[in-house]
Amino acid sequence: MVMWVRRINMEEIEKAKRAMPHYFEILSGRERPNFSYAKQVKVNFSKDGPLDELWKAHEEGMEKLRENDLSENPEKNLLDLKALIANRILEKCELCEIKCRANRNDSTGYCRVKESLVASDFLHLGEEPELIPSYTIFFSGCNFRCVFCQNWDISQYRVGLRYSPKEMAAKISIAYAEGAKNVNFVGGEPTPDLPFILETLRYVKVPIPVVWNSNMYMSEITMKLLDGIVDVYLGDFKWGNNEDALKYSKVPSYWEVVIRNFLLAKEHHRAEFLIRHLVMPNHLECCTKPILRWIAENLGKEVRVNVMFQYRPEYRADKYPEIARMLSYDEMKRAVELVSEFGLKNAMVG
Repeated sequence: MVMWVRRINMEEIEKAKRAMPHYFEILSGRERPNFSYAKQVKVNFSKDGPLDELWKAHEEGMEKLRENDLSENPEKNLLDLKALIANRILEKCELCEIKCRANRNDSTGYCRVKESLVASDFLHLGEEPELIPSYTIFFSGCNFRCVFCQNWDISQYRVGLRYSPKEMAAKISIAYAEGAKNVNFVGGEPTPDLPFILETLRYVKVPIPVVWNSNMYMSEITMKLLDGIVDVYLGDFKWGNNEDALKYSKVPSYWEVVIRNFLLAKEHHRAEFLIRHLVMPNHLECCTKPILRWIAENLGKEVRVNVMFQYRPEYRADKYPEIARMLSYDEMKRAVELVSEFGLKNAMVG
């Protein structure tokens, strides 16, 4: 049994290597994570300057990053600038597509986040084989209201400990020394915590890849700030239509927002994908099928996809009879057929 599991994992690692070469180059030491290059991009900006001038400097900095125009220890760098812009946005928050515009320096947003709270952090061994061990940082709060949420105790409530960015950076460095392959920002949802995350990365010295474990419902502003920072988008592609997204996750215009963000991420500097799709009971034809078709047609058949059978009815799922059960054998079989139908070569199923 152990040998069989090991063989399966090696097969999955080979698929991941084909789909995520940049990530594996970082692990081998031949490349560095994106945020470390952003630290070497010299930019000129005034800390108190207007936001439009900061964005102009950001555009110039991103151009330098793409051209590999790097400097040794610049006084002000692109990561500094990204962190500053993100903190400015908190004054009228538009980090996610809900755009509640709350002043999160004074109050909580729709996401139930004010200051960043870490609900838990540990070396996670339950992720995809190419990620483990993954130093996973679970933030509390979320901009979704999924009725079946398995982490509802942290996504729907303000819980956890408050760390300074320097303290969090030290914890990341310790995790790296203990064998972490990556730092995995998750929740809840990490988007409301972007300012804290960028501030933290300013102090991180170790060459650890950044995994953005997200529902992909970010605003275009957030997508600009993530460009040049994220190494792997661990994107959760939940719904194949807006009706189901509104019914079960309480978010509008889901399909348009999420496919926009996947397409933007496709153009991000040296970023790669690991896309998760949780197969839902009674939602194979309306969700799984259009999602896998869209991925194959728009992101390519080589992209790394994890088609997951781990759904279980949690939280308030019992109020929705159509999803108040586990997957059937026929549904799992149909999901396997769809992966084959759309020719997703590097998919992980099960």
